[in-house]
Amino acid sequence: MYALVDGNNFYVSCERVFRPSLAGHPVVVLSNNDGCAIARSNEAKALGIAMGAPWFEIEHLTESAGLVALSANFALYGDMSDRMMSLAAGLGPAQEIYSIDESFIDLAGVRGCLADRGFKVRTRILDWIGIPCCVGMGATKTLAKLANHVAKTAERKPGSYPAGLAQVCNLAELTSAALNEVLAATAASEVWGVGRRMTAQLKESGVHTALDLARLDPAMVRRRWSVVLERTVRELQGMACIGLDLAPARKQEIACTRSFGQPVTDLMDLSQAVTEFASRAAYKLRRQGSLTHQVLVFVRTSPFRQAPQYSRTVSMPLRRASADTGVIVAAALRGLRAIYRPGYQMAKAGVMLLELQPTTVQQAALDLERGEVPERSQRGRLMTAMDDLNLRYGRGTVQMASSGLAGDPKAWAMKQERLTPGYTTCWADMPVVRA
Repeated sequence: MYALVDGNNFYVSCERVFRPSLAGHPVVVLSNNDGCAIARSNEAKALGIAMGAPWFEIEHLTESAGLVALSANFALYGDMSDRMMSLAAGLGPAQEIYSIDESFIDLAGVRGCLADRGFKVRTRILDWIGIPCCVGMGATKTLAKLANHVAKTAERKPGSYPAGLAQVCNLAELTSAALNEVLAATAASEVWGVGRRMTAQLKESGVHTALDLARLDPAMVRRRWSVVLERTVRELQGMACIGLDLAPARKQEIACTRSFGQPVTDLMDLSQAVTEFASRAAYKLRRQGSLTHQVLVFVRTSPFRQAPQYSRTVSMPLRRASADTGVIVAAALRGLRAIYRPGYQMAKAGVMLLELQPTTVQQAALDLERGEVPERSQRGRLMTAMDDLNLRYGRGTVQMASSGLAGDPKAWAMKQERLTPGYTTCWADMPVVRA
């Protein structure tokens, strides 16, 4: 048995915890540079606002429907996610954090009524941190994911599913007839792993609902489509094919890219941005215990702006694999200078670290500049100290000089005109209650 705990409209729910006045109002959270809607409250969904809707297309609803738009506060959402996941872990003996607002729980060996246990954990999350969530349970991860969808839909749209499935849904407790009724009321596109292209192909073959998909012959599905869809069908039939991923594999590539809040033309501004991106990528590299052999840098203009277009990418190989921020930033800046052309309005830049290997694999070679083997342990201790200081006092406390002075306005900074305070991540923004 598995459970999936999923925060409802998570980004919006995090904002409402600290601004209760937003309850009952249509709210959307916007993407980087306030570009499009990436989270919507139920009231916003009722207005017909689609996921990914551009802000300029829905901005008029602020006057006509009272829509509230907020810039994404990812630091806040990450901290609230950590709190929610620590409470969700009490549901069972093992947990896989699947995304910022979802986690699978292994219910093997858990005694008693699982639905009651799910309601208690849901109530605890709501009472302790203020995040509403739904819990789905099933014999497989796919069924648990489907059960969570049923729990959310039944709560938001009463009558769409049989009574008693809202908030917490345990498909394993249903009779075969009741389960078939639920599957027949669920579109095949709502099944975990069935994307748009596959949905279109299934419709051409007469497969419209989750029940139609569950009744397919797995062997035929494998021959006609893929082993991935075969696994999905078997999971819908109650055969567990996907276990918990308790130790996620190391990333094969690490990227840090951003669109700029306004066009950037100056090499100095681009250098500051690339330094920042390379530094963040290097930090992620060290966190997963890896080294990189190549640093890829790219810049490009906006294809939507009526201006001369430019897009270039360059890959800079390193003499030896490294996780040193200084080495990675230096390579990134060399690459930027090679591809930079004046006169273009750059809209986006980024850094990618390629050909990653674990730190346990070391390459020994002479340092041709110094004529001796470098003291890697000293640089490693320096990077550890820098990471510790930034973790303790805030990102950017210690940074490379080429990223500019801390606190100075950056021409390439993202546009976040509706950003809320860092209620739980910044001492200065922490709410104060006075008697």
